[in-house]
Amino acid sequence: MKIGLVGYQSSGKSTLFEWLTGVTPDPALSHTVQSAMAPIPEPRLEALRKIYNPKKVTVAALELVDTPGLSRTHEGNAARLALLREAGCLVLVSAAFDGSDPAADIGSFAEDLMLADMEIISGRIERVEQALVKPLPRPEHEQLVHEEETLKLVLAAMEGGKPLGQADMTDEQLRVTRSFRLLSEKPRMVIVNTADDEEDPGRFASAAPQAVTLTAVPAGLELELSRMSTEDRTEFEEEMGVGGTDRDQLIRTILDASGRKLFFTTSEKEVRSWMLCKGGTAVEAAAGIHTDLARGFIRAEVMTTADLIRTGTEREMRAKHLVRQEPKDYVVGDDDILLIKFSV
Repeated sequence: MKIGLVGYQSSGKSTLFEWLTGVTPDPALSHTVQSAMAPIPEPRLEALRKIYNPKKVTVAALELVDTPGLSRTHEGNAARLALLREAGCLVLVSAAFDGSDPAADIGSFAEDLMLADMEIISGRIERVEQALVKPLPRPEHEQLVHEEETLKLVLAAMEGGKPLGQADMTDEQLRVTRSFRLLSEKPRMVIVNTADDEEDPGRFASAAPQAVTLTAVPAGLELELSRMSTEDRTEFEEEMGVGGTDRDQLIRTILDASGRKLFFTTSEKEVRSWMLCKGGTAVEAAAGIHTDLARGFIRAEVMTTADLIRTGTEREMRAKHLVRQEPKDYVVGDDDILLIKFSV
């Protein structure tokens, strides 16, 4: 799961990247993308480890992608943003010091996303129009005509500042746009990078649209604190009255904003957390583990970590009839442990 960190120049985006991943960005690669993994903290894995005593524990992780800083003039931003077409979620990092205005950045970022998407759609319309002047088999010609009509609707909606979900389009027409991986349709959140001495981080809450998650954090300070020993950090925080941002919670907030959640698989060989789209089904979870499991899916044995931790063993779970048999369309819950039954 790729998470694109984006921001205008000097926003502190790379500082946040280093704090969350522990990997220092290479200045020589500042013109391109750099990525590193951020494991998703999950306390339930430790409880499951104690129950199964597995040979290994594998933690699901987000791939954070640091991107070149955006220009406030919008020049060249479409090309920079194009590097994130494959990202599943965009995280805008906005500075809140030295005169920066997070609310203005958020509005400007939405405009940049729309302009980048319009460039992609306009280019495709031109190519389709060029193709339509040539002799084509009737099915191919009709398909291109349909695509052209749909993309012109999309472009008109964008020019009017409308999200596609609010445009007058059918589900079938919306499907045509999915292959373009439009940036303006991706889940997003905002991280406001505050000054070290910010006294009221809550004042930025209204800067983002209602549906967009916003978190304020002094990224530079937290990076410095992360480099200290536990003892030195505690002493510094107490003396200065600063710090205290929960890095683990921020990573989980990013996971939630991306529209994903976790489920688990357990055995004496391995205890593991996996990512799945919210609303994802048992067969989709199976596919995330291995395509063969989805292809030969029979059923899923499901139990919850809460029940397993309470009862203490899987044997006791079965004795108490707490292991359920679920079909492929079962919607996986946030606390579910899955065992996929399949045929070869």
